[in-house]
Amino acid sequence: MDWPTRMENALDFIETHLMEESLSVETIAKASFSSPFHFQRMFHMWTGITLGEYVRKRKLTLAAQQFAASSAKVVDVALQFGYESPEAFSKAFRKVHGVPPSEARQTGVPLKAFPRVSIQFSEPGEEQIDYRIVDKEAFTVVGKSAELVCGNEGRSRPWFWKECRLDGTLAKIEALETDMPLLGITANFDEEFTYRIAREADPSSMPDGLISYTIPSATWAIFSWVGPLPDAIQNGFRSIYRVWFPATDFEHAGLPEIEAYLPGDTRSEGYRCEAWIPILKK
Repeated sequence: MDWPTRMENALDFIETHLMEESLSVETIAKASFSSPFHFQRMFHMWTGITLGEYVRKRKLTLAAQQFAASSAKVVDVALQFGYESPEAFSKAFRKVHGVPPSEARQTGVPLKAFPRVSIQFSEPGEEQIDYRIVDKEAFTVVGKSAELVCGNEGRSRPWFWKECRLDGTLAKIEALETDMPLLGITANFDEEFTYRIAREADPSSMPDGLISYTIPSATWAIFSWVGPLPDAIQNGFRSIYRVWFPATDFEHAGLPEIEAYLPGDTRSEGYRCEAWIPILKK
């Protein structure tokens, strides 16, 4: 089954089950015959919004319609859309619509409508992407990690890189006795995710303040991108999920994915970086 069909099936499933507590990332991904990690990454790269945020905004769009068209109680609507308490529902409702649910019934109150997304996949041959497949045994990296937020709210990748540069962490990582490149490692992708700045190195000589992590043995699809940062790596990842995955039979293995920053001037048009994507062969 191709990705346009799989994504449409998942979107249909979401719309049909918006009012069910059982609607989860796992059940949505199952409707697309995909792993939760892979589906969430595909969805985010194609829509610019996380799956969790999309489901929440669709629920609150329908909830606002109920308040505007009926005398339904807040507690009943909250339970209907899977919220554990009226307080949690009211907080989410105000965040999206700018007003509490109790005011949504009033004439003239502006409300937001978040429509079902429409996804247009690239046509075959529209873009060519070069890659290579590498099998690599488990390896150890040394660095620092943080829990970040996907999107424009809260702690982000650029924020974390800046923090590590200012507090001296990046200098410690760069000073490790290794000729391996600097890495950015994303794990547990969701609205919140774990991000690590690290290098492959021997943890026995690890400086204070750094931690070692093990990257499991995996098969990797490796992509090279040329151009100044951050555009080169950001556009590269979009191409992987918007073009490469739909054009192949590979699936994300659900393991951490890696940005590899090779030596050089990151602002140069000739700068080269890599993306390492863990894959399952089908």
